[in-house]
Amino acid sequence: MSDRLAIVVPCYNEEEVLPICIDTLKKVLADLIGKGKVDAGSFLLFVNDGSKDRTWEILCERHAADPQIAAVGLAKNCGHQSALLAGLMTAKEHADICVSMDADLQDDVSVVEQMVDHYHEGCDIVYGVRSSRKKDTFFKRFTAESYYKLLAAMGVKTVYNHADYRLMSKRAIEELSRYRESNLYLRGLIPQLGYKTAEVTYERGERAAGESKYPFKKMLALALNGITSFSVTPIRFVLDMGLIVLLICLCAAVYAFVSYISGNVERGWTSLILSIWFLGGVQLLAIGVIGEYIGKIYAEVKHRPLYNIDTVLYRETE
Repeated sequence: MSDRLAIVVPCYNEEEVLPICIDTLKKVLADLIGKGKVDAGSFLLFVNDGSKDRTWEILCERHAADPQIAAVGLAKNCGHQSALLAGLMTAKEHADICVSMDADLQDDVSVVEQMVDHYHEGCDIVYGVRSSRKKDTFFKRFTAESYYKLLAAMGVKTVYNHADYRLMSKRAIEELSRYRESNLYLRGLIPQLGYKTAEVTYERGERAAGESKYPFKKMLALALNGITSFSVTPIRFVLDMGLIVLLICLCAAVYAFVSYISGNVERGWTSLILSIWFLGGVQLLAIGVIGEYIGKIYAEVKHRPLYNIDTVLYRETE
């Protein structure tokens, strides 16, 4: 008997692309089932992250007509990472393998078969990795590549050019469920699980329909979360900066004393004002970085749930 596969897709206001996504992924499942690589009871699981359009209505209609389409409705919008986690935690109760991907179909669905093949070869986690970023704008390509390099420099273990397109076995998801972090960054968390992994490369395409639900503001928030959730380097950087500023101030004090002894003293306020501004900026930067970490500690100690599930639509298929 083959293993049961669940393809988990978080959705937020995806009414335009959702019908295309469902039909495309159903073909992927049918092909894998026909080849005997996954069980006939494999299914699609869509997570409605508090959408304000007809996303949930479409999912209800498609589920009523096709038991192969399952859906989870969250009580409110919780964010992409939390919605994805909700889908994985729900899917693991009914499936042996989960593949997560976005609804926009920019990720190449044809490599799902390669992911499943790697799973059968003994891999618990298979990452979908972009082969290049030629289709991105210069700004997006530069910032993304710089971000991955920055994470590596700070000691954060991630997979270069990988987002949330991946396969995970049931035991890998079970292990993931033991991590109770409120500041969720799955791209940094999953590589810490330690199971056997593999990578498949693909060329990322254009969005099938609709507009991106991940604007620059959300991307920046996710990037900052990834840095501060897995590295204390920013705090150490502030400490180093403080020591450097202290050294500069000591040198300036020696210079001022020597100038006073030699009688070469120029009266003025420019250097004084600039030093005050500089030290004030360093202090504000230090307070901001430390405050970011304190805020995360505050969120963690409350232990609030990352998501609230309102409805689960699931039917066993033959």
